[in-house]
Amino acid sequence: MRRDHRPYFLKKLHLKFQEVYVKHFLRPQLESLGPDFTFMKPWHVELFGSPIEIGKCVNVIATSDNRIRLSVWPMKSNSGRIKIGDYCLICPGVRIGCAQEIIIEDNCMIASNAYITDSDWHDLYNRIAGGRTSPVRIEKNAWIGDSAIICKGVTIGENSIVGAGSVVTGSIPPNTIAAGNPARVIKALDPKEKITTRDVWFSNPARLSGEIDRLDRNNLKGNTMLHWIRHSLFPRDGE
Repeated sequence: MRRDHRPYFLKKLHLKFQEVYVKHFLRPQLESLGPDFTFMKPWHVELFGSPIEIGKCVNVIATSDNRIRLSVWPMKSNSGRIKIGDYCLICPGVRIGCAQEIIIEDNCMIASNAYITDSDWHDLYNRIAGGRTSPVRIEKNAWIGDSAIICKGVTIGENSIVGAGSVVTGSIPPNTIAAGNPARVIKALDPKEKITTRDVWFSNPARLSGEIDRLDRNNLKGNTMLHWIRHSLFPRDGE
């Protein structure tokens, strides 16, 4: 990773701007948003429809070339709901399309470009009619790999892992690893191994924030505004 040439105050200003952006533009579109959230490049997060609920200590990472899209398109009245639990990680390019209900429980990790949907969106024979729907549930501490597709009616069991590029058309039991197209269980997790969940990292948000701040101060020590401007306009080899 290349060195961050920004002065400390400029990085803190950028982080504050992201927080303000989330509170001003995204939170009003959400049914709920828990405290201690972190959104990176939140202007590349697109929300459509409601309700969309997001728990506490969520990490959402978006990029200009991999926007995050959370959409509720109800097929019936009083239908359609996305709920993302506490301590979840949502990576660049994730798309969640909901017609009935999609629940992502606490401590889940959704890797880049994963797609989660609870609907076919179009009927097999009548292409102007909505397709079949069935709720999706991703249970606690599940990990959905890069570019995986989770289809309607699927439950991913607690602690389970879905391999990169997999297409999941049937439910995956807890404590297993599944991969392939269609995805199949290829391995069981070792019951003797302790599983550490993401909530451990966030057990003391104030202390965690202080530790990250100290790292920033150390890593950016010595960076000045003039140095950052020079680097931005006239970068040198190796920078």
